[in-house]
Amino acid sequence: MAIDWRILQNRFLRTLILSRLCVQVGVWVRSIAVLMFVMDKTGGDPFAVALISAAEVAPIFLFSIIGGMAADQFRSKRMMVLCDFLSGLSVLAVMAAMMSGAWKAVFFATLFSSVLSQFSEPASMKLYKQHVPPHQMQSSLALYQTLMAVFMLAGPLVGTMVYQVYGVDMSLAVMAGAFLLSAFVLSFLPREKEGAAAAGPEPKISREVLEGVRYVWRVPVLRWLGAVFMMVGLAMGLLDPIGVFIVTEQLGLPKEDMQWLMMSAGAGMVVGGLVTMSMAGRLRTQTMLTGGLLMLAISLGVVGYSTSVPLTLGARFLGGLCMPLIMSGINTIMIQHTNERYIGRANGVLSLAYMGTMTLAVGLSSHLMEMMSLSALMELATGLLMIGVLLSLPLAKHLVPPGTGEKPSGKWKRV
Repeated sequence: MAIDWRILQNRFLRTLILSRLCVQVGVWVRSIAVLMFVMDKTGGDPFAVALISAAEVAPIFLFSIIGGMAADQFRSKRMMVLCDFLSGLSVLAVMAAMMSGAWKAVFFATLFSSVLSQFSEPASMKLYKQHVPPHQMQSSLALYQTLMAVFMLAGPLVGTMVYQVYGVDMSLAVMAGAFLLSAFVLSFLPREKEGAAAAGPEPKISREVLEGVRYVWRVPVLRWLGAVFMMVGLAMGLLDPIGVFIVTEQLGLPKEDMQWLMMSAGAGMVVGGLVTMSMAGRLRTQTMLTGGLLMLAISLGVVGYSTSVPLTLGARFLGGLCMPLIMSGINTIMIQHTNERYIGRANGVLSLAYMGTMTLAVGLSSHLMEMMSLSALMELATGLLMIGVLLSLPLAKHLVPPGTGEKPSGKWKRV
């Protein structure tokens, strides 16, 4: 499996990956510490635990498009540095509040960090388009997904260890230090191209947001990609609440064994990221996306009917294996086929489409569980993914082969 590590000669990629390493350490230590601290303080109150999830998810609804608009209008490098710096300072403020006895301020650490990430992430995508050549796009995004997968495996372990050994104060201090270090690292990003920030009159939020929605609708690649996002969001939303019931009811295991299914999927993501990196440039992005969705649908279909622990673990590994293919394909398509002036807003619109459908499906899943079996619900999610596979097929005639410089066929045009 030959991986082209020469992509790390790219200064932008080296700097961004080092920064994201710092951020991932901070995020996982924060997530585990806040969860355990709140459970200890409230005696495991479900409402308090739900507030943590709300603090992580709500900013996506409220700020994804606004953050994308800001990324399109202002200097991306400056925005990324400022977001991580403010995240670090906000945690120090939370620590000061907690020392005075206001322990509920810990929710603010999660909320403020999640809000700022909605501004930082689209800015990083804009810089990706500026500084990463098309022929390196697939492999660099696969490397990024592999990094995320490694932290899915190691993050909970590191976060738990820091909290259990040193407590919540040290956990928050680690988070603050990680974000401040990330801000320092990001200051070494290469300078943006001239004219990277949008010029013109002061932006009006409503007008800019509507312009972003219209842009996504006008470009066939993004329109089809949005439809795929919605199908995947519906499928993932149906599955999210029932994972523990697959373990307890279908496999007959204690709920604590859920960790083995998560670790199997995480290991698959690591391997999938390395495989995707090794095949970068030899696979069309549409093949990566469609093939990944098909593999994920098959894995879910197997999990839905399997009562064998080894078979279920293998299917979960396959599901994890295909995730880097899906995410690298989606991000490559979006970055390569979106005009730089709209890339932040396009990212915000697509993120909102995914999260909106996912949240809708999460709300429906509890009612559906009363009406159908776990296997039937899993097969429903599999069917939605198969619809996503079909919706991804029309992308083929619109995509630019990576690194070729060719114009896409079909009626697509850059707007």
